[in-house]
Amino acid sequence: ELLGDPLKSQHNFRKGIRKGLMKILSKMGISTIASYRGSQLFEAIGLSTEIVDLCFTGVSSRIEGATFADFQEDLEWVEQNAWIARKPLEQGGLLKYVHGGEYHAYNPEVIQNIQQAVQQNDQKAYDRFADLVNNRPVATIRDLLALRKDVKAIDISEVEPVSELFKRFDTAAMSLGALSPEAHEALAEAMNGLGGRSNSGEGGEDPKRYGTNKNSKIKQIASGRFGVTPHYLSSADVLQIKVAQGAKPGEGGQLPGGKVNNLIATLRYSVPGVTLISPPPHHDIYSIEDLAQLIFDLKQVNPTALVSVKLVSEPGVGTIAAGVAKAYADLITISGYDGGTAASPLTSIKYAGSPWELGLAEAHQALRANDLRGKVRVQTDGGLKSGLDVVKGAILGAESFGFGTLPMVAVGCKFLRICHLNNCATGVATQNENLRDKHYIGTAQMVQNYFHFVAEEIRSWMAQMGIRTMEELVGRTDLLEMIEGSTSKQKGLDLTPLLANDHIPADKPHTVKVERNVPFDQAVLAEEMLQATIAVIEAKKGGEFSFTVTNCDRSVGARLSGEIAKRHGNQGMAVAPVKLNLTGTVGQSWGVWNAGGLEMRLEGDANDYVGKGMTGGKLVVFPPKGSEFKSQDTSIVGNTCLYGATGGKLLAAGRAGERFAVRNSGTHAVVEGAGDHCCEYMTGGMVCVLGKTGYNFGAGMTGGFAYVLDLDNSFVDQYNHELVDINRISNEVTEGYRNHLRGVITEFVAETGSAWGQEILEDFDGFIGKFWLVKPKAADLQQLLDNMRTRPE
Repeated sequence: ELLGDPLKSQHNFRKGIRKGLMKILSKMGISTIASYRGSQLFEAIGLSTEIVDLCFTGVSSRIEGATFADFQEDLEWVEQNAWIARKPLEQGGLLKYVHGGEYHAYNPEVIQNIQQAVQQNDQKAYDRFADLVNNRPVATIRDLLALRKDVKAIDISEVEPVSELFKRFDTAAMSLGALSPEAHEALAEAMNGLGGRSNSGEGGEDPKRYGTNKNSKIKQIASGRFGVTPHYLSSADVLQIKVAQGAKPGEGGQLPGGKVNNLIATLRYSVPGVTLISPPPHHDIYSIEDLAQLIFDLKQVNPTALVSVKLVSEPGVGTIAAGVAKAYADLITISGYDGGTAASPLTSIKYAGSPWELGLAEAHQALRANDLRGKVRVQTDGGLKSGLDVVKGAILGAESFGFGTLPMVAVGCKFLRICHLNNCATGVATQNENLRDKHYIGTAQMVQNYFHFVAEEIRSWMAQMGIRTMEELVGRTDLLEMIEGSTSKQKGLDLTPLLANDHIPADKPHTVKVERNVPFDQAVLAEEMLQATIAVIEAKKGGEFSFTVTNCDRSVGARLSGEIAKRHGNQGMAVAPVKLNLTGTVGQSWGVWNAGGLEMRLEGDANDYVGKGMTGGKLVVFPPKGSEFKSQDTSIVGNTCLYGATGGKLLAAGRAGERFAVRNSGTHAVVEGAGDHCCEYMTGGMVCVLGKTGYNFGAGMTGGFAYVLDLDNSFVDQYNHELVDINRISNEVTEGYRNHLRGVITEFVAETGSAWGQEILEDFDGFIGKFWLVKPKAADLQQLLDNMRTRPE
């Protein structure tokens, strides 16, 4: 029986379908229906060539599978059940476990046994867990691959010790915010104690943990750049760029507002209670060359760290992995669809992403075929549970392994699937202090117990295969064989492509052969600057230096900011800064990750990514002396400046490109014009645009505010109306902003010598009526100014 108005129901249905379609378009990076229609942006997994050729021409299908005869059987089964006497609709257990319904890899029996094993250090309980995982009904591709038995075994004493295997284990990226502080720190303590590595996830980390056994050795850089500062980056052994996440490819990270308390907001440079959603793409990565630039930025701020790039398993990931290796990454992670489902939207849990087995095998083979495998480490993650999972992953090409969900289960997670509601009953995935105090039972020892069990299981499998070290095991596909499934669909699968190595010469390496993948750019100027300034940085006393720059000099200042932050913190030299006077045209990423204590003045112009991720200090750029052009009509900095910036000042006497101040979280900036998408996803800081802007100003802006000079009254049609509103600065309520704006422009003119800024000051009363104050709709006018005044520099 249909309840309510039929027309309303139809409207709701169409609205839901439209929202779902828009979500898919967004995830796939498509803007129009015309581009989506016929694009075939999906993969067929488990369909025979017969079906694909007839129904999905051109779609990738790598492992064969079901036929029309199988579909006929399904239809007949449905038809037979349709005539059974009426009974309530069955849930089926697709999302949450239902006894007798869909098989779940994390079912109550699996969780109960592993928790008993780690809490009581019970080997028998772990053996039951491993048996449940390794001998389960076919649930993944690897379940149809078995280790060969016709090999000569060795004594387990000849196999490398667990301490060597621990070095290959990471806990996967789970942020402080998604997890409670207790759970996040337990994972870090556990992995540091073992000699493995924990991953901070996106969202930053409390600086108090740096340099202690609670420090996450892997620091993640995601598209939202939440909490990414030079101190954060300089505290890492590995810097991971999250290009995508296996559980929800095409989507950025999402943290509900209920989990954003004061601590989380502080670490992410945001506002408590506001939902934080990272953009789907990195706005500084639109090509493999852009990725190479970000990798270079990271290697400059922390020269001793390895740079990792996290990719999603998908058709063509081998080609992408080859490009990433050529971009000088040190480590590539191939992430499968199994991982991270707790924080994923329901629309992404099913039918999104591919199994890591497919992506890992393709990436490993492509890297070997292109003589790149010896330059990069390869890791896989997504649903790893037992030692046998690790062994199969190694055989398919991985030399290190990421574990996400299982370590959470080890510290108490019961898979209630309510992580997003902030009321996790085990205290693992909540910021609610009462729940954490009453119900969290996890310890670092429990996590360590789990990895001890896994490592010993790996050793036993290696001994059975006659393998002494993990290094020997990587890529040994001859040790795997396909087994026949129990259903006709499973029997139709052809996993030969996963095991194919015949087309690649045997002498091509299966594992990394170098310590790091060194970029061709040796950053000569950066080294020269470091040698000139290192003494004053160590003495924390500052100084003034002059250099000439060219457009080949990239990431200028990053090396110094890393040294400052590592020794003194983000703002440690703000009182006695290092001052650099530069002349010329500087290359990309000038002032990237700029620390408090580094001030740079550039007479010339700069390329893209100026001030990206800066957290303090000052960047000033102005045209060469004697220039006759009007600065307000001329570009002086490129695109995506201040991406993810959290503090400091940028003063530019000229126009900026597109996406100026995207994801700005605290920087004060003045520029004489900007392109499209200015202040996109901004959560803090102040931006003053003394000239024309492009379209879509303030899209996704939830914090901070902006001044915009609108001489031709076009701004009303150019800002994004969804989340921001605009006000004139001409009444008593905005009097404080009037005075503040005058001070901002006065400082700007003093620093840059801007003729346009001086003209505005000389007729300030005439210009003030043409300024708009742009702020988030939810923000209070007076509160914004008060917050800005109390903001620490």
